[in-house]
Amino acid sequence: MEIRFVQRGAEIDDKLREYMEKKISRMEKFFKKILNCQIVVSHHKGSFNVETTANANGVILRAEEDAQEPRKAFDQSLKNLERRIKKYNSYLKDRAQLGAGEDFSFSVEEVQEPESNTPVIDKVKKVQIHPMDTAEAIMQMELVGHAFFMFQNAETGEINVVYKRKSSGYGLLEPVS
Repeated sequence: MEIRFVQRGAEIDDKLREYMEKKISRMEKFFKKILNCQIVVSHHKGSFNVETTANANGVILRAEEDAQEPRKAFDQSLKNLERRIKKYNSYLKDRAQLGAGEDFSFSVEEVQEPESNTPVIDKVKKVQIHPMDTAEAIMQMELVGHAFFMFQNAETGEINVVYKRKSSGYGLLEPVS
């Protein structure tokens, strides 16, 4: 597994880097398909933020935590990531038992736009869309830790969006002609 470190306003010493590499490599016992992992450590206003992103054969798993120490933030982030990997594994096992042998994945590419005086879009993501049902879309949204997820509805063929509602439920946006 390839592990990449990004430092933003924070320095990772060799001892901490080795600790992170050792802990991340142990994730393969939960899920052997992890291709690469990125750990972003940033320091802002006296607090460390660690964002851990794993690419598991095209499925992006992400966790982020804040703490006063980078090691503690990393440990909490890794714990959340492991929980998401276990949840994804459980989903795959349930799906296999139902006989749906079709695999799904997506990739994300970040594009930065040039600066101008008009309102600026900070980040543009190009997402490869695959047909899936709403349960798969909700599971994928939970795995990346976002509040919404765009997908192609396998039943209708339309582009839909699932999102987390403040009332602890989920919502579905469907286009109207």
